[in-house]
Amino acid sequence: MIESHSSTKLLNEETKAVRIFLWLFYIFYISFELIYYYIFPNLYRGEGFSVLSRPKEGLGLWSYFFIFGLLPLAFYLMKKKNPYTIKYLYIYCFLAIDTIHNLLIYVNTDKSFAAGNIVEVVFILFSPIFVNKKYFWIVSIGLILKYLFFGIVLQDAQVLAPVVISVILSTIAFVILNRFESYIHSLNKAHEELRRKEKLAVIGQMAAAIGHEIKNPLSSLKGFTQLQQERYPNTNDFYPIMIQEIDRINSIVNDLMYLGKPKQINFSKTNIEEIIAYILSITQQQAKQQGVTIETLIAGPLAPLECDSHQLKQVFINLIKNAIESMIEGGEIKINVEVLDGSKMYISIQDEGCGIDVESLPNLGEPFYTTKKDGTGLGLMVTNQIIKDHNGEISFDSRQQNGTKVTVILPISQDK
Repeated sequence: MIESHSSTKLLNEETKAVRIFLWLFYIFYISFELIYYYIFPNLYRGEGFSVLSRPKEGLGLWSYFFIFGLLPLAFYLMKKKNPYTIKYLYIYCFLAIDTIHNLLIYVNTDKSFAAGNIVEVVFILFSPIFVNKKYFWIVSIGLILKYLFFGIVLQDAQVLAPVVISVILSTIAFVILNRFESYIHSLNKAHEELRRKEKLAVIGQMAAAIGHEIKNPLSSLKGFTQLQQERYPNTNDFYPIMIQEIDRINSIVNDLMYLGKPKQINFSKTNIEEIIAYILSITQQQAKQQGVTIETLIAGPLAPLECDSHQLKQVFINLIKNAIESMIEGGEIKINVEVLDGSKMYISIQDEGCGIDVESLPNLGEPFYTTKKDGTGLGLMVTNQIIKDHNGEISFDSRQQNGTKVTVILPISQDK
């Protein structure tokens, strides 16, 4: 639905731009033709002012037929909701008509080259409005090559002036086009950030409304389940599964509550070695059950981090659990910790799992976006937020069937 709305908006904007372009094209074209071929000859007749007469030279009136014949075709394309083709249609046809017209006038004659039309300026200076670099280069290079072609064929240095003018105008248009693209990119980025914040706000409202209500019955359910397991330890094998699923629901609720009302960060100096050791003790059992081994390489001793150790533990538990769950048939996880430039700590987690396709990588951490069958997408979302709160960075490098490498970079406290 959102993509359809966006496509319709782009279509409307292109249609508006094409309509303005057509008005300017024909206004400037008609004005130039009237002044250069009809008004000037009458004003300066008999005073030695030599101008061409369009009806008698080159294509003559046929050039008008071809140029104005494009207008019904342009209307047809707009009616068919294909305005994107019109700008290309006009530049290609204009270059072809103008080239043929001037060749008929100047080839095998002694006339000095004196051609051009003000609409060429319209083509160049209006091209940034379409915000299309391909079209800009076609217009600029097409017009410059046209004059260079005349210079070679006619052996006339008069083409240098329009070539220089075209280069100058193209440079100006290129600067304008880059500014437009930069501005549009900034707007898109701001729009995406706004959409992300709106999603977070919705999740926050939902978490605030139901988070506590869910946790209370969950605690009761877990307590009664554990009590039943203690009373009848050998009668039912499903109690451990029930407790595990209750813990999973509780973990989801905790993630929701964190997003709804982020916990206060309590910064303190903490050794990353202690955090990694704690994470390994928590995840070792799950790794062993799935045939996964974890290898740790710490280039220490390392300077302490200024961080909230509880939140960082949550981050690395999420990342290592994701790595373990991606290796259904077992494998190895490599954790590498080292210092970069003396001011940043580099922690990477490399697995040998199923990997993630390239198209999905930019969406990791988005609300409710997940590549796991039974995932919620909230774990990585919380992870991203915690890393951001610690002024750190997180990145993912992955290919399908080739594993995933997650890199976390955290600033090191410079206090001594």
